[in-house]
Amino acid sequence: MSIAAVFQKVWPFAVAIALFCVIIFVHEFAHFIAAKLSGVKVNEFAIGMGPKLIQFGKKETKYTLRLFPIGGYCAMEGEDDESEDARAFQRASKPKRFFIIAAGALMNIFTGFLIITVLLSAQPLIGTKTIAQFSDEAISNRFLKEGDEVISINGMRCISDYDIQIGLMRDDDGKVDFLVKRDGEKKLLKDVTFETEQSDKAYGKNKVIIRYDFKLLGQKPTFFTSIAAGAKQTVSFARLVFISLYDLFTGQIGFSELSGPIGTVKAVAESTSYGFENLMFIIAFISINIGVFNLLPIPALDGGRLFILIIQGITRDKIKIKHEALINTVGLVILLIFIAIVSANDIINIFKG
Repeated sequence: MSIAAVFQKVWPFAVAIALFCVIIFVHEFAHFIAAKLSGVKVNEFAIGMGPKLIQFGKKETKYTLRLFPIGGYCAMEGEDDESEDARAFQRASKPKRFFIIAAGALMNIFTGFLIITVLLSAQPLIGTKTIAQFSDEAISNRFLKEGDEVISINGMRCISDYDIQIGLMRDDDGKVDFLVKRDGEKKLLKDVTFETEQSDKAYGKNKVIIRYDFKLLGQKPTFFTSIAAGAKQTVSFARLVFISLYDLFTGQIGFSELSGPIGTVKAVAESTSYGFENLMFIIAFISINIGVFNLLPIPALDGGRLFILIIQGITRDKIKIKHEALINTVGLVILLIFIAIVSANDIINIFKG
């Protein structure tokens, strides 16, 4: 195989890993800036995990690049152990600690919002939730009408046009309940029928894919419509984390369909072949999902630490640092085991594909 051929195969994965590192950098840099603004001492700012590749910085903070691009951290003084330093993390006020912990996830979400908004502003039209026209082979127009604004699908509220795709994707029989606004009034349409086709790649345990037989109305982007549409799509992307968790626990999707870091990098690499715009939408989606997932009240995640901080604020009790560190350590071990299992599944799927 020629060098050019090898490069052709490798470069999408190199791009994917680089972009994944950028998402991590944004997250950890937000923690770093929040800590500095709050007067908390930062001992190390690292991108990646494992052995150090590069280290620089002669003042109080060491900056390191580590071997494995699967994470990173902002190590603050007195974060996980006792410290007599006046600038230790645990000596900062609760509002400052809350700000520092939440900064990373919020910055990921905000970054995703900015990417989406810029991309939408560059498009000729921005999608809405209003039906514009039907295809010649459409059968859903026996129920739906041009001008209908979709409010919900099968009980799931549609915040953006993206939610219409998700709602139809999650349906398993081609008969969908729509709540629409027609002529200024809400109207419930039961069992709206679509043509379907069998597919092994259908969502979750579904075996059918709905044939999309209508188009949505577009509006010209302006400064304000782009921001509004970007905010709505950000909420839709963020909500998908909770929808996916619900579908996982209710059995609609199987554990084998989850993707870990390897699967995520593969998805980003594949998206490079569909153009820059598609790639950036994927990056925005991942950034928002990482931000939202990090805010879940799970030990070892930022959300778990925020949850403990909120409980301390309500009860006025202070959990000992060693106990909090133990909770986070146990949570981290469980999380790493989970990532390892999902990553093994990613590898299996790659070989199957």
